[in-house]
Amino acid sequence: MMNNVGSIFAAKLLGVKAIKLQPTNPFTWASGWKSPFYCDNRKTLSFPNLRSFVKVELTRLVMEQFPEAEGVAGVATGAIAQGALVADALNLPFAYVRSKPKDHGMANLIEGELRAGMKVVVVEDLISTGGSSLKAVEALRAAGCEVVGMVASYTYGFPVAEEAFKAAGVKLVTLTNYEAVVSEALKTGYIKETDIETLNEWRKDPANWKPLP
Repeated sequence: MMNNVGSIFAAKLLGVKAIKLQPTNPFTWASGWKSPFYCDNRKTLSFPNLRSFVKVELTRLVMEQFPEAEGVAGVATGAIAQGALVADALNLPFAYVRSKPKDHGMANLIEGELRAGMKVVVVEDLISTGGSSLKAVEALRAAGCEVVGMVASYTYGFPVAEEAFKAAGVKLVTLTNYEAVVSEALKTGYIKETDIETLNEWRKDPANWKPLP
């Protein structure tokens, strides 16, 4: 089932150009990394059918994988909307976690109210290194919440992220992933067979990858 959803969602993301693959003309990420791959899940919010698909499928993942969840936390800013949609579908309390405390008012890191001791599932839109996602987990744990796991729309599946989630003791479940997207992109002629090697080389060591001249 998961694989089927992964392929369907990958095709939908490619269809609205939420994912861009440019092996010969790479993007520069905020981290400074060069990447042949760019994913913007926030685009899904602008397409009602796709927005509903994401809401339904993320909700299903929470119900299947983390049925004990008593609250939902979205990671700012990318997953605030998705998290709120999931919390609404599950009729659970919702809050979101900032990347840093706001510099006025209460200086909150967590916006909203989740009780100490509450079992919380975290909603994220995209996992790259896992750094910002796991910072949100730390903030929730510091507030006394029990993080039961995380659901996300997409993961690059970098080894560094897998290790970080393992070390933090957080179970991650995603709707789709790198393999599904590349496979769909190849199937539909979005990329060529010759691009696969470039993409795979990049994914092995994204921090040090250099595009071929």
